Amino acid sequence: MFEWLPWILLAALACFGMGWMVARIDIKQLLSESRSLPQSYFKGLNFLMTEQQDKAIEAFIEVTKQQPEAVELQFALGSLFRKRGEVDRAIRIHQSLSERADLPAEQRTAALLDLALDFEKAGLLEHGERILCDLSAKSAGSKKQQSQTLKLLLEIYVQERDWQKAIDVARRIQSGDGVASQYAREIANYYCELAADAHQQGNADEAEGHLNAALGANEKCVRANLMKGEWEATAGQQKKAIETWRRIEQQNPAYLGLMADQIMASFESIGKTEKGLLELSALQQQYPALDLFNAIFHATMKSKGATAAYQLVKEDLRQNPTLVGLDRLLEAELLSAPEERKADLKVLKNLVHAHSSRLAVYLCGSCGFKAKQFYWQCPACAGWETFPPRRTAEYDTADRHLARLQAEG
Repeated sequence: MFEWLPWILLAALACFGMGWMVARIDIKQLLSESRSLPQSYFKGLNFLMTEQQDKAIEAFIEVTKQQPEAVELQFALGSLFRKRGEVDRAIRIHQSLSERADLPAEQRTAALLDLALDFEKAGLLEHGERILCDLSAKSAGSKKQQSQTLKLLLEIYVQERDWQKAIDVARRIQSGDGVASQYAREIANYYCELAADAHQQGNADEAEGHLNAALGANEKCVRANLMKGEWEATAGQQKKAIETWRRIEQQNPAYLGLMADQIMASFESIGKTEKGLLELSALQQQYPALDLFNAIFHATMKSKGATAAYQLVKEDLRQNPTLVGLDRLLEAELLSAPEERKADLKVLKNLVHAHSSRLAVYLCGSCGFKAKQFYWQCPACAGWETFPPRRTAEYDTADRHLARLQAEG
């Protein structure tokens, strides 16, 4: 064994020597490359690291003057300008890059995509659309760039509210990505927007056709059945509207609260208030929601009086203790209380209501935007169906209800 020891030591020394030589070559190359870069480049990097964007931009502009071939740096500079809101300067940089014949096709496509983003940021949607349509028609760039082109084009069509073009582009993205259901929710909402436009113009048949198309694109599209039921009720077809709204339970029971007031009004209009109350109460037991309970509370108050409404709230409050429930309890008690107690009750109710109203908001699951009303498209991040149909005050109640059901099971 020991006769191999000198050879092992010699091999180890050889490996160490080769590693040392390679490291020396790499260091020399790195030093050579760093010497070839202008000092302004390193100043710019330092300014970026210390979040001094103004000085970083000045330094990078100096580099591009000394080395116009520094393409990646120009891309970075254009993006910095766009983020700062200096869109005109970003447009000049990206336009200049897109016109350079010496650049590879992918880099010219990247410059055009950035240019389209600049136009979008500036609100010049038609200019951005023209660039993207041209890129899409030519299938320019890599597969990733082609996908990005279509997604940017879709954003523009949504902003322009050109829903038919948005549907066409979304379907192209679906087929390109090979995921058929990826954009189903968005496409269904685009059809709902088309239906709303047609209904506003008095084209009832066209509106219904768009809602059917929405359900064809996404059978779970609650919005389509909500709209369909609302229009049927407006046309006096109350029974048909009730049947349409009932389908929501099979689609997604979390959205039942959104139709609670409307379905109760339809039951009342055909003289079946008691049946409506029983149906909504059964749904409230199974899928507790503030909007469902509010509809039951107001219908009970209207048909049976303040005492019955008070008993209803008291019973529900035991099972689902919330500030919103306490607010309703005080509202019912205030109506039937003697005059000498009303002043004190009113002060207490106003105090509870002030707190409960801050809790009873819808919260976007994507960006955290809070809203008093429910939105199908978030006004802040423009995401579709990012608002859960439950108000924030309901989450603890729903969790307790789920825990109770699991304990009973």
